[in-house]
Amino acid sequence: MLTFARTDNSIVSRWWWTVDRWTLAAIVMLMAAGVLFAMAASPPKAIGLGLPPFHFVVRQLMFIPPSLALLVGFSLLTPVSARRLSIALFVVFYACTLSTLVLAPEIKGSQRWLFIAGMAVQPSEFLKPMFIVTSAWMFAQNQRREDFPGTPIAIALCVLVMGTLLLQPDFGQAILMFTVWGAQFFLAGLPLYLIGVLAVAGAGSVIGAYVLLPHVASRIDRFLDPASGDSFQVNRALEAFTAGGFLGRGPGEGVVKRILPDAHTDFIFAVIGEEFGLIACLILVGVFAFVVIRGFLRVMREEDPFLFLASSGLIVLFGMQAIINISVNIQLMPAKGMTLPFVSYGGSSLLSLSMAMGLLLCFTRRNHNSVASARSLL
Repeated sequence: MLTFARTDNSIVSRWWWTVDRWTLAAIVMLMAAGVLFAMAASPPKAIGLGLPPFHFVVRQLMFIPPSLALLVGFSLLTPVSARRLSIALFVVFYACTLSTLVLAPEIKGSQRWLFIAGMAVQPSEFLKPMFIVTSAWMFAQNQRREDFPGTPIAIALCVLVMGTLLLQPDFGQAILMFTVWGAQFFLAGLPLYLIGVLAVAGAGSVIGAYVLLPHVASRIDRFLDPASGDSFQVNRALEAFTAGGFLGRGPGEGVVKRILPDAHTDFIFAVIGEEFGLIACLILVGVFAFVVIRGFLRVMREEDPFLFLASSGLIVLFGMQAIINISVNIQLMPAKGMTLPFVSYGGSSLLSLSMAMGLLLCFTRRNHNSVASARSLL
């Protein structure tokens, strides 16, 4: 078992005794579960594309080492270093996301992916955690310094990011990021009148998307009235949960993965329900809930406004993304194209979430933050 003496003053030893090892273990567990469930869900998709059966499993395994390196590497940073790096990366990833409007090919009606060295990269996935940390810094500075326009800057950054995502268009990511940003704004102590403004803005964006984006209108119509259009994927997902029962049909015995084109990504939870059963689904949901609840319990004791807001935003991002994916699978929300954190197949998602959780582990480290957070004013 990996352990260090408390008298050891090395960087790794200090990290080991201050990091939240339970949350770290839960994240590694989700990564391992992702590989296992990729083995169950992805072979039919690979065969359909003329690839080896375990093509997506091998690729998922290839992303695990760099993901672990990012997870641990970001958690080793001090809060000051993590904040500065996040702001710098926000600029880089926003520029990359903006470039998709010109450079990215159109895939399924959207321009979201850049192809770099033969690999498809979705810059908006990496933008999410950096936007959250940057916004947290702006809100925190607004509280600390009366002469610093932190809140107006955070609002301007939100408008830029939301506008770029809607132009791709990626309505699901825009809703997720606006929700997380709104939660941070609320925790930062936004005035009551701004709650109404945000509510109107959110409702207006949904109405606007419904009117202007045909694929969004189609998804909402099918959610409200399944008979109004093609609800094939959601119906098959619900049938998968029914067929799986409590214990599931058994690994490899599922049928839904042979029917749904996104069984290894957006609808992997349905595959888990069919092959591993309700109990496995509840255990998986329990792991997600554990990470969220434990994160908030640690954050509630945080006095530094930046660490509080950044950590809260990252927790909300992780929890909301899991809720959206699971809700779509059980027909509680319209289809969003959102991955299940660490479980769905996808290199961009896995790497970006590792960065996000690495930042969360960094910001919630104990003892280490007592001195470092005081220096975050610099």
